[in-house]
Formats: sequence, structure tokens, C-alpha cells
Amino acid sequence: MSLASQIEEKLTATFSPQFIDVQCESHLHNVPAGSEMHFRVVLVSEVFASIRKVQRHQKVYAALADEMAGPIHALALHTYAPDEWDGEAPVSPECQGGSKEG
Repeated sequence: MSLASQIEEKLTATFSPQFIDVQCESHLHNVPAGSEMHFRVVLVSEVFASIRKVQRHQKVYAALADEMAGPIHALALHTYAPDEWDGEAPVSPECQGGSKEG
């Protein structure tokens, strides 16, 4: 199972989302080919109603504690309560890190 699938499975079990999208964005960064280290997560769940963004992110980090301690290097989170979700999340910015040409 890919790490992206593992992340999606854990978040689905924890948050029963109305919408979830987990994308590996490692290819956009200066990492070895085939790496699974950088992820973008869009998560819409009733669990997020009435709590602030920081608390939402803390809940996601707690659900992914094992992955955050190991293979995940970066996690872009876009968390919404159902009434906040308009069907779109911001696109990740271009990597500003080191050269991809190594």
C-alpha cells in the first residue's frame, strides 16, 4: 500500500470525511525519484465544525503521528467544516527549495 493510501485510510477512519483528497507532491521537490515524503491533504469533516484551524491541524497530526515521526517530511493541510467547503482548495505553491537538478 502506498503511503498516500495509508494516509487516506487513517484519515477516513478518524474523521469520516465528506470529502478527502490526498496527493503525493514529492515529485515537485528536490527528493529522490519515487519518494513519498511531501503530501497535500484536503479534508472536509463535521469534526472540524466549531474548532479553529490550529486545532484541526493538531487533530490531523495526532491521527498521523506514526507517519509524521517517520516518512512524512511535509504535509500541506486544507481542512474544512462542511459548511465552509466550496469544492476547491488552494493549489500548493512551487517549491522554493534547492535545485531539482541536484
